[in-house]
Amino acid sequence: METDCVKHVRHCHRCQVYADQIKAPPNELRPMTAPWPFSMWGMDVIGPINPKASNGHMFILVAIDYFTKWIEAVILTSVTAKAVSRFLRRDVIARYGVPATIITDNAKNLNNKVIDELCAQFKIRHRNSTPYQPQMNGAVEAANKNIKKIIEKMTVNYKDWHEMLPYALLAYRTSIRTSTGATPFSPEERSF
Repeated sequence: METDCVKHVRHCHRCQVYADQIKAPPNELRPMTAPWPFSMWGMDVIGPINPKASNGHMFILVAIDYFTKWIEAVILTSVTAKAVSRFLRRDVIARYGVPATIITDNAKNLNNKVIDELCAQFKIRHRNSTPYQPQMNGAVEAANKNIKKIIEKMTVNYKDWHEMLPYALLAYRTSIRTSTGATPFSPEERSF
């Protein structure tokens, strides 16, 4: 099966167009370790995406668990404090429990009174990465890059990219991570 996949990728035009083009050596990511699953999440926004989706969405809000590398993402028309708060409550806290720490960049939509109140309510420590130093939140930056790449390869009509997000998440979640030796989907297979 692997040889079939390799053969397909070699002949797939989209796979060739959107493949990594190594122009400079990658920066070393500073490893951030979480003590247990779902205790530390990194959050960031992809976008604005042009052209916007046929339903008007222009952004993808992404969160990654630093321990398991599991990601959650949602498409948004605009990244408001209310939308980020709803995402944290519904897609992170309600599904995985209250995290000890959330790491974001310094964007206003991720750092505001609504998010501060949410973090205070649930006793979540909110840390910010250093300005102009995205490596501190490297796991979410890497996830963003991979999600964008997967969506680009799957999209036929550029306005249908929002329909590909669930499949991009599936592909990302079921890919083996070199850092863990397992997929985020199967943490029980990992040897600790």
